[in-house]
Amino acid sequence: MLRYLKEAKPQAEEDLSRVRETVRSILESVKREGEEAVRRYSRDLDNWAPDSFKITRDQMEEAGSRLPQSMKEDIDYCQAQIRNFAQEQMKRLVDFEVETVPGVFLGQKVIPVTSSGSYVPGGRYPMLASAHMTVITPKVAGVPRVVGCTPPVSGEGLYPATLYSMVAGGADEVYCMGGVQGLAAMAYGIEGLEPVDVVVGAGNKYVTEAKRQLFGHVGIDLLAGPTEILVICDGTADPYIVAADILCQAEHDPNSRQCLISLSRETAEKILREIHSQLKTLPTREVAALSWENYGEVVVVDSPGEAVELSDRWAPEHLEVQTDDWRYFLDNCTNYGSMFCGEETTVAYGDTTIGTNHVLPTMGAARYTGGLYVGKFVKVVTYQHATRSASLEIARVCERAAQYENMPAHGISCRVRIEKYEEKAGDRD
Repeated sequence: MLRYLKEAKPQAEEDLSRVRETVRSILESVKREGEEAVRRYSRDLDNWAPDSFKITRDQMEEAGSRLPQSMKEDIDYCQAQIRNFAQEQMKRLVDFEVETVPGVFLGQKVIPVTSSGSYVPGGRYPMLASAHMTVITPKVAGVPRVVGCTPPVSGEGLYPATLYSMVAGGADEVYCMGGVQGLAAMAYGIEGLEPVDVVVGAGNKYVTEAKRQLFGHVGIDLLAGPTEILVICDGTADPYIVAADILCQAEHDPNSRQCLISLSRETAEKILREIHSQLKTLPTREVAALSWENYGEVVVVDSPGEAVELSDRWAPEHLEVQTDDWRYFLDNCTNYGSMFCGEETTVAYGDTTIGTNHVLPTMGAARYTGGLYVGKFVKVVTYQHATRSASLEIARVCERAAQYENMPAHGISCRVRIEKYEEKAGDRD
């Protein structure tokens, strides 16, 4: 039985018709006019119209010199964890060939795409971790050319730390362009920028809509909305820590969603009080308080099975489990972007440091997809070859199958082989 101590306000379905039309107009303009359109939109929307949007090698090197050594060391540490995990994932995407029946050989090859574009948002905060996640991952996958793109800050260029992160991650080219026009430039190409095969990265509703409209012309990672966290806890959880973890995601965006599923009413009530208490002194309370007030909810359940059912229905981007037996939920939950098991692993680690990719499905998309990983940047292609005796056997079945589907030319393609190979077999006899 579900007992709500706090319910989120229903999210009204936003009318995105103006967003779609704005995005369509920008994409069409960039496709038609190239850099001239990018420059116009960049000037009007971002107060940014440099001689060149491409960051030079000197500018890349200068970015590092402007950062404290300790900051560079921390960035390098985070990138090492992300690179290590991506490398382990890549080891499990392998070429193989197998003989399925005598004389028939089927195989797969794992081939990286030729180029990818990484969009790194730079609105409210410098999103260094987005640079790590979207640049390192394709490089580990073997993508020869990775383009980084990030918007200017207040018409003054990009964050030096973001630039350093992209370069340290392995970006081959970096451009200071924002929003829809930046994505369009990477997808369609402009003067000096060859188009890419895949675009990835988070952003606002305009960026998301641009990816939606560009999909098909290029590949994309996923369509992500505001961040989400769902915490499952029981009476062993520390209310102070659970409250801090919920608020660490609430500060991202006024539209962030948070849910607490508790197996203990007493603990749930303590966490509610802790959230209100911590909000009083939280530096980002202006955003976090609004997010929690509108989109936070607290539910008390009677059993771990009931918690699993509700969590899977929610399909959260981030699932935190702070219970006596977190492995039960690891074994039984199926719909989530990434799970953080035990008090020792906060979602904040996944956002920046621990090594798993933080580009994850939101808005229930965890029901059918995982997050960004090396597999998004490779094509798993297949091939097949057969001996003549095996081809003869398959051709006889395939000819009949073609008749079932009224595809006579398919049947002829089989018949010519039957006639040739039967004749050759007769010669041998």
